[in-house]
Amino acid sequence: MSVHTETSQEGKKLTISIKGRFDFAKHQEFRESYENLQPKPESFEVDLKDATYLDSSALGMLLLLRDHAGGDTAEVQVVNSNSDVRKILGISNFEQIFDVA
Repeated sequence: MSVHTETSQEGKKLTISIKGRFDFAKHQEFRESYENLQPKPESFEVDLKDATYLDSSALGMLLLLRDHAGGDTAEVQVVNSNSDVRKILGISNFEQIFDVA
């Protein structure tokens, strides 16, 4: 499995870790990692430490997660991205709508 999830002990934060290529092939697995959780976490973290590649469909998946989490008021953080992935996030202006650390 290349999409791994971990919920904090109190269930308020969901961490989604991506391994390998973050592209359309991970779409279903990524959506399933957060869609049906009850109760819905208050914050989300997408850990890209082991992501080697990010394409436009991955950017779309991040936007879908943001919408699911509450849109403009959502707490979604993208962490541990390598320089190539961070460059794609920067070019796409995702640093304007996500907390990129």
